[in-house]
Amino acid sequence: MNRKLVSSGSTFEPTIGFSRAVRVGAHIAVAGTAPIAHGGGTACVGDLYGQTKRCLEIIEKAVNDAGGKREHIVRTRMFLKDMQNWEAAGRAHGEFFKDIRPASTMIQIVQAIDPAWLIEIEADAIVP
Repeated sequence: MNRKLVSSGSTFEPTIGFSRAVRVGAHIAVAGTAPIAHGGGTACVGDLYGQTKRCLEIIEKAVNDAGGKREHIVRTRMFLKDMQNWEAAGRAHGEFFKDIRPASTMIQIVQAIDPAWLIEIEADAIVP
């Protein structure tokens, strides 16, 4: 099968050895996606809802770049810094996916690479 690597242009990709997304056949796997602002830095500092929306925008672009669409996303994993505020992440996720409703997991982590990141999200898509 062909393997397509999708890059975000992050300087961490070659250093760590990862891709924003990888497509093999019909499956697209999107790596842990942080709330990176346009132009760099952290988007929506202190705002879990805003950071969740930004992560999902980046994920959607990666899926699109791999030849998929939002409605092809079948699974998400949300890694939250503080589970006390899960409703904000859940609301943003629900608004973004509406009737698509992928299988989803929400777990709390100790810390992300950048302490300003309140969430990081992974996703998988299956392209028919």
